[in-house]
Amino acid sequence: MAKWFNVGKIVNTHGINGEVRVISRTDFPEERYKIGNCLYLFMEGKEEPVPLTVSSHRTHKTFDLLTFKDYPTINHVEKFKNGLLKIEESQLGDLEEGEYYFHEIIGCDVWTVEEEKIGTIKEILTPGANDVWVVKPLKGKELYIPYIEDVVKKVDIREKKVIIEPMEGLLS
Repeated sequence: MAKWFNVGKIVNTHGINGEVRVISRTDFPEERYKIGNCLYLFMEGKEEPVPLTVSSHRTHKTFDLLTFKDYPTINHVEKFKNGLLKIEESQLGDLEEGEYYFHEIIGCDVWTVEEEKIGTIKEILTPGANDVWVVKPLKGKELYIPYIEDVVKKVDIREKKVIIEPMEGLLS
């Protein structure tokens, strides 16, 4: 049975030329939305996903705008609204050392170098220069951990464990 990974959700159409607005949930949009790539559309009430080949990609405000081969007009893509775009595990590809897929990081427990458990990573934000890992702490408000060398000291995907050196004020 295939294992699927979310890429984004189609939230609306854009214009009349078959373009759709996607809220991305992917680690590497530039790879996922490359012209010629295959994405799979999952629609509520449908058993089988629809394979879609990316024809164009551009960004507009907070959305990724896509068109698909053989779906040239708004009439063709209107039915895609609220559909989820996914890829198969085989499409993930290898990463360089120090790079991780979101699904590998989300769910990891966060510990300090002094072996104090802080909480669990529940989300990843991508504001710009570096990713920020959102941690649901054992108590208190969410914590935001920048994924930088000075803070993140070790990531063990197999053990689902991240060790950090907290910056001043992070845990207070």
